[in-house]
Amino acid sequence: MTTTADPRDVASGSDADPPRLRRIVLASTAPDAVAERMALCRRGAVPDGTVRRAARTILDDVRDRGAAAVRDAATAYGGGPADGGDLILERDVLANARDRLTRQDRRALEQAIRHVTRFAEPQLPTSTTVSTSPGIDIERRWLPLDRVGCYVPGGSAPYPSSLVMTVVPARVAGVPEIVVASPAAADGTVNALLLGAAGLLDVDRLLVAGGAQAIGALAFGLADVAPPLAPVDRIVGPGNAWVTAAKLEVAGLVGIDLPAGPSEGVVLADADADPVLVAADLVTQAEHGPDSPAILVTTSSALADAVEREIADLLPRLERRAILARSLAEHGGIALAADLDEAIAFIDDYAPEHLSIDVRDPDAAAGRIRHAGSIFVGPWAPESAGDYATGANHVLPTGGLARSCGPLGVEAFGRYSQIQRLTAAGLAAIRETVGHLAAAEGLTAHRNAVEVRFRDRPESVR
Repeated sequence: MTTTADPRDVASGSDADPPRLRRIVLASTAPDAVAERMALCRRGAVPDGTVRRAARTILDDVRDRGAAAVRDAATAYGGGPADGGDLILERDVLANARDRLTRQDRRALEQAIRHVTRFAEPQLPTSTTVSTSPGIDIERRWLPLDRVGCYVPGGSAPYPSSLVMTVVPARVAGVPEIVVASPAAADGTVNALLLGAAGLLDVDRLLVAGGAQAIGALAFGLADVAPPLAPVDRIVGPGNAWVTAAKLEVAGLVGIDLPAGPSEGVVLADADADPVLVAADLVTQAEHGPDSPAILVTTSSALADAVEREIADLLPRLERRAILARSLAEHGGIALAADLDEAIAFIDDYAPEHLSIDVRDPDAAAGRIRHAGSIFVGPWAPESAGDYATGANHVLPTGGLARSCGPLGVEAFGRYSQIQRLTAAGLAAIRETVGHLAAAEGLTAHRNAVEVRFRDRPESVR
């Protein structure tokens, strides 16, 4: 889930004509159609070089000047606290925000936290020990990270749901220290619901900053605040192009979850689908931001026509209609497939972040999908349910990375170490193999490290 909405678009009440979704006939062999399909399916999640260079400049400044650079970047780009406000909010502030939550807000957050926790707990990895040979035991020990940074988008809109999705699996993993970074609104304040969620989850500290400067503070630490902010071991969470670019730049210094492009969704529907539901799901996806792809893949041109009519009827009634219209006009689409096989082949090639399935046998179709971040099966499974409250994580691979990456999970907040225990008999059993391979690679010191252990030793240890 990546959000890139511009607050200037939110309140617009434009009465412009509803957007027409561009159509692609998947069976077409026309060069333009083939090129368009290829471009859709190889879109990528990595920001362009210009953004990465600009992010690198901000990161270098944060590394050199610490908190002063973070504040200067906030002055230039927004997202920082109001003048004189605290750059870092401590536990007591977050606890006070928790205690001021309304009963309804607290109940909603607690249910979301409870469901995400239930889904996360079985993911906790376990340590294993294997004996590869008598006298050789290898333990693969899983340990939580010491300190993680969770980035939560903000600014134009608060996202306490993203805070829940990133902090809960870290807590389940056993991470002892969690720092959240989230930008303030235009007036320099941090949303009360987000602060309350941080208090509910016992977040250690909250950095009031966004963009590349927040990533820099998490990665390098801030020595010039009291108490100092130590560097984290891994940074997770969705964000815009600046956040993604900065995460990629610091990836050699700290761990990151994955690069995230704009949020995206595909709806697979056939002639039996309800166009009202399909339109609602497409518009839900477009609401993430003006650059969020929302694509209908269908075997029915009649359904495609009906969905467009429903979108035209729905948009004027929604708050973010300007964002929605822009997103659908620029990044929406309808892919017409000859049959379900062709539709599924396209979806697997596209590898969407979100996939909603509304066909005659949705479970069978879902079982055939290999590449999708999160799949919503049937007419009663809207994407928004997963964004907030089912318990599944909404931090997902975008830009086609669902081919190689999965949703954020507990395993992202820990690591394995290998512990090798050998007896004299165990080493003797592989002595010849180690010596032969080490000599073949020209690493005679490696061979010697084995041989010296048997030189002038009593027979009992040979």
